[in-house]
Amino acid sequence: MKKSICIYFQIHHPERLRKYQFFDIGKKHNYFDNYANRSELEDLAENCYLPANALLLDLIKKYEGKFKVAFSISGSAIDQLEMHTPEVIRSFQELAQTGQVEFLAETYSHSLASLSEDTDEFELQVKRHSAAIKELFGKKPVTFRNTSLIYSDKIGKRVADLGFKTMLTDGAKHVLGWKSPNFVYKNALDENLNLLLKNSKLSDDIAIRFSDKNWSEYPLTSEKYVDWVSHSLQDTEVLNLFMNYEVIGYYNNAQSGIFDFLRYFIIYMMEDDNYEFLLPKEVAKKHPAKDVLPVPYPISWTDEERDTTSWLGNELQKEAFRELFKIQPEVRKKKNADLIDDYTRLQASEHFYFMRTKLFSGADYHKYRLPYDSPYEAFINYMNVLSDFIERCKPHEQEEVQPEQVTNKKRQTRKKWKVTFQSPSPPI
Repeated sequence: MKKSICIYFQIHHPERLRKYQFFDIGKKHNYFDNYANRSELEDLAENCYLPANALLLDLIKKYEGKFKVAFSISGSAIDQLEMHTPEVIRSFQELAQTGQVEFLAETYSHSLASLSEDTDEFELQVKRHSAAIKELFGKKPVTFRNTSLIYSDKIGKRVADLGFKTMLTDGAKHVLGWKSPNFVYKNALDENLNLLLKNSKLSDDIAIRFSDKNWSEYPLTSEKYVDWVSHSLQDTEVLNLFMNYEVIGYYNNAQSGIFDFLRYFIIYMMEDDNYEFLLPKEVAKKHPAKDVLPVPYPISWTDEERDTTSWLGNELQKEAFRELFKIQPEVRKKKNADLIDDYTRLQASEHFYFMRTKLFSGADYHKYRLPYDSPYEAFINYMNVLSDFIERCKPHEQEEVQPEQVTNKKRQTRKKWKVTFQSPSPPI
């Protein structure tokens, strides 16, 4: 039986908050720095999304559908791409039309809602995201990945209850023990949910270490990496390479050789009859689960600890999280489109990540993109915004509207993209 390789890329663009002062509370309700968000997105489109999509499309056509790849694009990223760089949406639709690309479901705003056990915000966001993916790419997602691959037994049960049969998470060492991430596993509370585990070592060799000149294996060549992959799969079944899409052309720029590395790695593996590329939804069908994998406490793919302390590791973060989700019932009760949209955007995980006080690992590229001088500044700015938002949620502040109005604006926009999907532009 052929060994399987599953490649998945995450796409999420953080929406920066503008500098929001105490004196703005009650006066200004525009929370986001649209200029910074647009300029960063245009840079990503030029250096990563468009050239990387063109490369993958070329390989899919070259191998007549035998090469396959999966993406998870957050709803907030989709909204920004539609607004600022629609050509990126069209390029993803071209990929979708090949039938060899799977688009996964997630929370709409790349949020931490799965860690809120007292609300249904997680379920609401997943349903909204699934609907958006179906509108844009023609198929309802059947595989789920959570924000930064956050997972626990309880979270997996919630995902299974939403109808998903497969979920992605990290192959954290403290969870696996002696077990290998190169097998399919099952959720401990609902064995109908299959788990695909990130091979952290081989994924991070590309995502984190590829451009690190201090790394003992630098430079990483396609030939060397193929040998590592072959060795890893020697006595196992499936290799899951999960990473941020931005590592292709952005964090690792074109001059690093990342595009040639990716191209020739795929070519070498495709030309070896012992291996095949599969989509996440195909992996669990081909490879029966090896075992149940108990995960009593949440894990993620972030930091050495592979836990959630990057977002909820200090009292600043915990307070912001409590205050945000405490008002969820009131927000949803008001059924106001603007409120719900802002509430969703304020849940994005990066707002909490910027408040972290734990040390960054040496190769963590996120530390170079922090928009605040300190975690305390990030906390104060966020809480100022949240204070204003809470005021808007009070009964006298908003008129109620019908629930269907919540996503009408975005749905109208996506009708245009649906037409484009049916009649795609010429290949890039």
